[in-house]
Amino acid sequence: MTRDLNATGRWLKRLKQGLAAEPQDRQELLEVLRDCRERGIVDGDALGMIEGVLEVGDLQVRDIMVPRAQMIPVRREQPLAQIMATVVESGHSRFPVMDGDRDDIVGILLAKELLRLNGAPTHERFDIREFMRPAVFVPESKRLNVLLKDFRRNRNHMAIVVDEYGGVAGLCTIEDVIEQIVGEIDDEFDVEDEHNIRREGERQFAVHGATRISEFNEFFGAHLSQEQGVDTVAGLLIRQLGRLPRRGEVVTLDGFEFRVLRADRRRVDALRVTAPHDVAPPDSGGAD
Repeated sequence: MTRDLNATGRWLKRLKQGLAAEPQDRQELLEVLRDCRERGIVDGDALGMIEGVLEVGDLQVRDIMVPRAQMIPVRREQPLAQIMATVVESGHSRFPVMDGDRDDIVGILLAKELLRLNGAPTHERFDIREFMRPAVFVPESKRLNVLLKDFRRNRNHMAIVVDEYGGVAGLCTIEDVIEQIVGEIDDEFDVEDEHNIRREGERQFAVHGATRISEFNEFFGAHLSQEQGVDTVAGLLIRQLGRLPRRGEVVTLDGFEFRVLRADRRRVDALRVTAPHDVAPPDSGGAD
């Protein structure tokens, strides 16, 4: 512990020495910190997190939420087999439970709770109410730093976002908030770093947003446009939409379906691509 405190003290001393003058506002503070990065006092990752912390206080839930149209819910009356299919296909760990329409969210289903059914007799009646947890509702205007405090205090990981009329506008998770500070958090469903393109199924592939269009075309035998100075698959989607796509959004180009798996307000990180029936990519695990 003493060693950690000493290291922190030395870091703060170096930071103080790097301050030419006391900053008067946030912009000046960021300029000083960026200057410190250039001089090696603060590394790039630390600066990125500091900027994220400062930004979170200004952002509202509506800025990062998954929109209502892109939510993947389950219905309370659905049989277990259908719910399990949704869980497996999406790869999510939490699901809003609807009763009627998307404005009527009655709870949150944790996928891991369904593990209790493993080995249970198939004739037993399934009642999703035994597996649901209460849903937490927050307004679109809630500040992200306040929401993060609520998540930590109440041990919730998902909130249903409602608009001013009480209708469901989307959802937000604790991971969404944390990623605004530390950057993208990869998990087992993300594209592996060593492959830009990885087969997931017969016609499904995980693709890095930064994959060059030429590499994509060569892998799939496709002919996606490389005009107007766009070099990557993510750039192609942005040009098609005229804006950054949101997570869960789907774009179809030349018969290929592109579903955005991970994106923030700066970039598109990961995509799930469904190839047309008449395309036969190689059977190898991925493309370098």
